[in-house]
Amino acid sequence: MNEIRRVAVVGAGQMGSGIAEVFARAGLDTVVCEHGPHALRAARARIDRSLHHAVERGRLSPAGREDAWAHLLFADDLEALADRQLVVEAVVEDERVKSEVLAALDEVLADERAVLATNTSAIPVTRLGIATSRASHVLGLHFFNPAPVMPLVEVVSSLHTDPTVLNRVDSFVRDTLGKHVVRSRDRAGFVVNALLVPYLLAAIRMAEAGHATAADIDDGMVHGCAHPMGPLQLADLIGLDTVQAIAEALYEEYKEPLYAPPPLLSRMVEAGLLGRKTGRGFHSHRAG
Repeated sequence: MNEIRRVAVVGAGQMGSGIAEVFARAGLDTVVCEHGPHALRAARARIDRSLHHAVERGRLSPAGREDAWAHLLFADDLEALADRQLVVEAVVEDERVKSEVLAALDEVLADERAVLATNTSAIPVTRLGIATSRASHVLGLHFFNPAPVMPLVEVVSSLHTDPTVLNRVDSFVRDTLGKHVVRSRDRAGFVVNALLVPYLLAAIRMAEAGHATAADIDDGMVHGCAHPMGPLQLADLIGLDTVQAIAEALYEEYKEPLYAPPPLLSRMVEAGLLGRKTGRGFHSHRAG
C-alpha cells in the first residue's frame, strides 16, 4: 500500500475542488485550504454538487458519497497542513502566485519527505520548484477537468525532481487514485496542452475570421472527426482565461505563432466571457 494517506489541496476552484473530491473518494485524509469563509463555503457547495451528480449518474453510491464527506476537512490557514504528506497547489494560473504559495507551504510542512505538487497547466515546474528549499520534492500533477471523471493525470518531473519521489507519486496516482498516468518532461504545456492548445487557437482564429460560426466549427469536428466535443465547446469548458494563460506560457517559451493568443480570445477574457464558469463564452451555458 502506498504510504501517502494525508493529503491537501490549496485552492478549491473548479480544478482544486475536483482534485479534493478525487482524494476523498479514494479514502484519503483530505484537507481543503481556501482563503476565508466565503471561499470555503463555495468550495463545499462545489464538491457537494459534484458528489450529488455522481450519485445521480450512477458513478457513486449514496454510501460512497457519505464516505467521501467523512474524509474531507476544510481550513483557511496553511498551518493546518503541517502534517500533510502530499499537498497539491491548485491556485490561479499565475507564476508569481503559485511560487508564493509553494514557498509558504515549504515553510509549513513538517516532514522533509513531504511532496509539493503543482496542478499548473503550462508553467514549467522547475521555475516553481526553485521557489522552495525542497526542489527535489516538487513535481507537477496535472489533472484534467472535471477531475473526478477524467482518467488522465500528467506527472511532470522538473530538472530537480528526485527520481524516487517521481516513482513514489506515480505509484500513488495509479494505485491509490486509480488514474491513468502519462509522464512528461518539464516543458511548457507538457504533453496534452502542447498538442491541444494550438488546435483550440486555430478554431478561435477561424471563428474570428468569420469562416464559420462557433456552432458549425464545433459540429464539423464532432460529426466529421468523431471528437466528443468541438474545440470551442472544449475551450469554454476549460475556461477561456485558462486557455489564454496556457497559450501565453507556450508562446513565451517557444515564440512560435501557432501559440500566440488570438485577439478575439484576449477581448473575450477582458470582457469576462470565460465560458461555462461565467455562463457565456463562444456558447451560452445554463447555470449549474
